[in-house]
Amino acid sequence: MPDTTFALPDAATARPIRSAVVDLGSNSVRLVVFEGTGRNPVAIFNEKAVLRLGRGMLTTGVLNADAVQQALTVMNRYTAIARAMGAQPFEVLATAAVREATNGGDFVAALRARMPGVPIRILTGEEEADLAAGGVLCGIPTATGILADIGGGSLEVVGLKDGIRGAVRTMKLGVLRLAERAGGDLVRARGIAEAELAKVAWLADGAGQDLYVVGGAWRALARIHIAQTNYALNIVHHYTIGRDEARDLTGVIAGASRKTLERMQGAPRRRIDDLAYAAIVLRRLLRATSVRRVVFSANGLREGWYMQNAYDGTGSQDPLIAAGQDYASRFSRDPDLPLALLAWTDALFPNETGQDRRLREAACWMSDIGSRDHPEYRAEQAFLRILRQPGIGLDHHARAFLGFTLAQRYEAAPDTSFLAPARQLLSAEAIQRATILGVALRLAYTLSAGTTALLAGTKLQLGHQLTLRLAEGSGVFAGEAVTRRLDTLAAVIGLDANTTVGA
Repeated sequence: MPDTTFALPDAATARPIRSAVVDLGSNSVRLVVFEGTGRNPVAIFNEKAVLRLGRGMLTTGVLNADAVQQALTVMNRYTAIARAMGAQPFEVLATAAVREATNGGDFVAALRARMPGVPIRILTGEEEADLAAGGVLCGIPTATGILADIGGGSLEVVGLKDGIRGAVRTMKLGVLRLAERAGGDLVRARGIAEAELAKVAWLADGAGQDLYVVGGAWRALARIHIAQTNYALNIVHHYTIGRDEARDLTGVIAGASRKTLERMQGAPRRRIDDLAYAAIVLRRLLRATSVRRVVFSANGLREGWYMQNAYDGTGSQDPLIAAGQDYASRFSRDPDLPLALLAWTDALFPNETGQDRRLREAACWMSDIGSRDHPEYRAEQAFLRILRQPGIGLDHHARAFLGFTLAQRYEAAPDTSFLAPARQLLSAEAIQRATILGVALRLAYTLSAGTTALLAGTKLQLGHQLTLRLAEGSGVFAGEAVTRRLDTLAAVIGLDANTTVGA
């Protein structure tokens, strides 16, 4: 009887490179498994348990006994998951509760007995702040302003200037700690937070800059604001609101009753007890820093750990361009084409800003993203893939711009219904730029069949009219599809079209 055993080739069975970190906090414990070593961390597994290890520490000085037992069970599971997934390195990072509890050392010893060979590091407040800053800078490498990371036990603040970390301070203003210090009295909590923050004079350096906020309690506030305002994109990372909006939000949350919070759209149930204290600290930070905006970050300590322990490149690599290159490596049929497209479309954008050029380059890298999708759904699939992808390299404007551009590249009508979120997030000028770029990319692919060799036989020139120059004998010609798409591009720009053929 013939052997029907099916064996996958070695490349298909090779285990991908993975790393894992456990964030053992005062409020929750979370395992994240990252895959790959690229510029944009890809979390393939993320599990959290809310244990509240730090509850009661103000009066007892020790970790919550019930939470300790639960933590040992949870950590057994997390170790098994990390090992089953082949994660290496794998490390546990313990924060405020463990470093401050009188029995923190005993707890770590019990963990080590159950997790032999797994590094367990008790972070200082400064180390915690440094990793949080690394996580934010992973996605926003030129961040300038104040970073604030709130947990259950502590608040870390870091000064940032053009991506460079400055002064650091850690304070006992985590949501659990503040609630206990205030005895559950919100008025007293306001006074405690204000007094603590007043001791950090350099917070005033944030005036007119951005406040980058990290931590689950503040992400919960962002989710409430997203839900209450019917915002177009349900993604917390890079969600940005103005100072006045942030003041209004924190005022409402801090003054609401528990029943009101429970009924509030978008309020995570497991965070109800933390919301008022998170709002109080954020509101006092707004006052102490005089920032212009609040930028919510889903990146923090864990992504900072990834950048130090798993990332194999240089921290200066542009995360937006890296995200585009990631897409090109997975979808592009010609790896040399994106940069050729960037040069080919230069003539259409003579006065663009540096940021606009970054977006155009990212669009060129992503421009073949629908090559393996069904033709009837390429436009919508490309749009949604960009708008909702989980990567950290794209802010909300970039998601909307690139998604809209790629939808035009695949011939979506600009007013089609699925593009509504992008139309809400983009200005009329940005929509015009995205339309021109998308239509131009469509023309380029029609001419070149997605190859650098054929694109090299063509050139766009912008003057009193839009001229397409075709090299004779290069395999390209002005057929019906090319003429139609050139006319469409010219119409979007507001010019007439012309085609010339020569040597």
